[in-house]
Amino acid sequence: MVYAIAIAPAGGAHLITYDSQLNPPSVYPVLPSLATVSQACPAPTINIQVTGGAGGAVVPPGINTNETVYMIRHADAHPTPHWDDGNYIAAGEWRALYLPQALAGKIQPSEVYSIDPANDIPAPVEDAVPSSYVRPLLTAEPYAIANNLPYNLAASVPVFRPDQSAPNLATLASYFFFTSAAPNFSNKTILVAWEHDHIPPTVNALITSYGLPQAALTWMDNDYDSIWTIRLDAQGNLSVDNALCEGINSNLLPSAPPQF
Repeated sequence: MVYAIAIAPAGGAHLITYDSQLNPPSVYPVLPSLATVSQACPAPTINIQVTGGAGGAVVPPGINTNETVYMIRHADAHPTPHWDDGNYIAAGEWRALYLPQALAGKIQPSEVYSIDPANDIPAPVEDAVPSSYVRPLLTAEPYAIANNLPYNLAASVPVFRPDQSAPNLATLASYFFFTSAAPNFSNKTILVAWEHDHIPPTVNALITSYGLPQAALTWMDNDYDSIWTIRLDAQGNLSVDNALCEGINSNLLPSAPPQF
């Protein structure tokens, strides 16, 4: 694999080439069977139904219809507690590569979205180093490639760190995926790779838009497996559940990255 780099020192630009001597295969990596790292869904059950006119719920004006969003967390990330460089660790890379197997037959999205990696993690945040928040994109990218799906970035949804408690950020994410005219996800099914701390607030922002109080929703820090399914029907009624999961046991994933 040869890289060409344009350099512009004093006196004029010139081109430098570098041969990495890498020859990656053109096919998707062959992985051991998913059964070798499989597990049952570990998270407590979530099942929320919001119907317009029931219990004081009012369907919000402009809400999307006939939409399904599958929200997953970025892959395994922290080599030590609270250390963060925006990337995933070796087990996370394995989980991302297994994702096409893990989701086969469970979901059929027409496109994939993630947080824009241009969002940065400024230090000091949880002992983070200044870095690009790239792991959500890397997590779902193998699934998009394996299934030949468009991959999009939610570039208009701002970064949540370091002020991740700001309520308007969850409202903006909810608006982007469930109300916005552009893009509009009515009559679509999408897979979204996101930050786990912000999936419950995003769903709660959607619930409160119906005039209802927030639900008691959490995403456990050690849960990299859950899939939250958010559906809006033809009338804009809402359902949220976690009946699906990736089925991957993080404890059985290799501690060394794949060699290819």
